[in-house]
Amino acid sequence: MRSRFVISSTILVLIQSLSWMAHGGVALLRTPNSGIQPQTAVDTKGTIHLIYYTGSLEGGDVFYVKQPFGKTEFSKPLRVNGRPGSVIAMGTVRGAQMALGRNGRVHVVWDGMGKGAARVSIGGKEVAPLLYTRLNDEQTAFEPERNIITLAPGLDGGSSVAADSEGNVYVTWHAPQPGKSHEDEEDRAVFIARSREDGKTFETEKSAPSERTGACACCGMRAFADSSGAVYILFRSAMGGLNRDALILVSRRHGEDFTIAHRDKWKVTTCPMSSATLTQAKYGAIAAWETDGQVYYAQVNPRTLAVSEPIRPPGETARKHPVAVSNGKGETLLVWTEGTAWAKGGAIAWQVHSADGKPTSDKGRSEGLASWSLATACATPSGDFLVFY
Repeated sequence: MRSRFVISSTILVLIQSLSWMAHGGVALLRTPNSGIQPQTAVDTKGTIHLIYYTGSLEGGDVFYVKQPFGKTEFSKPLRVNGRPGSVIAMGTVRGAQMALGRNGRVHVVWDGMGKGAARVSIGGKEVAPLLYTRLNDEQTAFEPERNIITLAPGLDGGSSVAADSEGNVYVTWHAPQPGKSHEDEEDRAVFIARSREDGKTFETEKSAPSERTGACACCGMRAFADSSGAVYILFRSAMGGLNRDALILVSRRHGEDFTIAHRDKWKVTTCPMSSATLTQAKYGAIAAWETDGQVYYAQVNPRTLAVSEPIRPPGETARKHPVAVSNGKGETLLVWTEGTAWAKGGAIAWQVHSADGKPTSDKGRSEGLASWSLATACATPSGDFLVFY
């Protein structure tokens, strides 16, 4: 059985060189500067990119760091939000999300619901903005944030961002259809705004699926663009006051013509405040979501829209906030939280699955997850798994 470690991020290079890591393994690392709600990605050179939240839970800041493969420390933190205290952590699902685009440029979005955020006027009403920024050309600072919403205000749950190597950037969120009630979740829809020039400008948002799905107001969502240019959106629908299914939308054509590729049904009357993830698979994407107190992952093929049989880890413990990532060997790491609730921390747990979806002996659990936080994970070019929490 492989070992499990909780380690400092400053000695990451040491564990990367250990023999047990060369054969695969999982390393648990604390988020730098005692941050919460980490989000991470690894670029084609093996550089780890990481954002995290610090400060007041009702109005704090997001910082960005990176660590080139083989280095011992993260870079000096760069504050992502230009307006201090404009990001919110309460609810866990409303935190900032990050994507890597063309030439490794970093793109970040967050709901402008923090105490320090300025309201914007849309349709004659003062509303919370959806804020976007990107790392500048010199990679020395983040550009001033911009509001993306023009027609569809009404943020509650989290927004998301995706980007590809061709310069396309996609910002997604769910909100009431223009002219519809903010009180009826069936009138909420998923919206997407696209940039064709690395985030320099964005087109006016449009509804993603043509089918009416509703959206669970206070649940998070995730967007992702894979290496082929296909775009995915994973969110929780809301219809009939009871049906809160996890839906996977797929567009084969750079954000055009989304199709529902998978529906994981869940009948529940209250919002579970769930989150979800989408990451790169060998071909297509790996989706991870929560249903009825358990977490699942599945692979999505954008060409056929086929979704593999969802896989859940063994055991019956209640689980939330899953993230699934795969390595070059086809292994998949599924990470989740246990014991977390409103304003309550808990533990993270994880299970590695083989290429054929079978649970391996690589599994573990670690206490000490802060309230309002969750875990993130990535795979290095050597096939190792890293978990930040």
